[in-house]
Amino acid sequence: MKSSGRSQSLPVGVVLRRAPGVTRWAKWAWTVAGVLPGAGKADWRMLRSEGDVTEYHAFTGTVHLHATETEAYMVALNDTPPSLYVIMRREGTGDSPLSLVTVTASPYDAQDYADSGEEVVEKVPMPDGFAAWVEAFCDAHHVEHEFKKRRRDRSRVDLVEDGVGDARIVQTTDVYRSPRSARQGRLN
Repeated sequence: MKSSGRSQSLPVGVVLRRAPGVTRWAKWAWTVAGVLPGAGKADWRMLRSEGDVTEYHAFTGTVHLHATETEAYMVALNDTPPSLYVIMRREGTGDSPLSLVTVTASPYDAQDYADSGEEVVEKVPMPDGFAAWVEAFCDAHHVEHEFKKRRRDRSRVDLVEDGVGDARIVQTTDVYRSPRSARQGRLN
């Protein structure tokens, strides 16, 4: 575990499960089976195999906690069960088709990755010891901010009609009509 004032980080191993696909178009279905807090380096090391289902310690990432993001971590802790988010990218169809982008305890960051549609975002239950570490970090660094409603300014912007319509039209009846070209004017 690394700590520097207002941030901390911890390595986390990601366990991927490979099972037979349920359609004829997908030979394998890959899911995140769990995480291993404090894990060492991994490079698709097989952990267990039962029949066609195999689990791999595929990669090790680092979860970084920052004091400015404690609100997001508290949302993850209050989820049932508390959750981590593993973000991966598809890298082909071989024996290791996924690569790790990041592991985060922030559901807000996970939502940003999910919105792009480029990455695979998996929600994983947070181990109890890991949840205690995140909770202790939040207790030490969280600051409640009072909600301040933004007020509109009182200036009236509807009194001036600058830029309404086309300046080349001299009539006042229909300012939104497009101007006639010189050729159209001769034909009428």
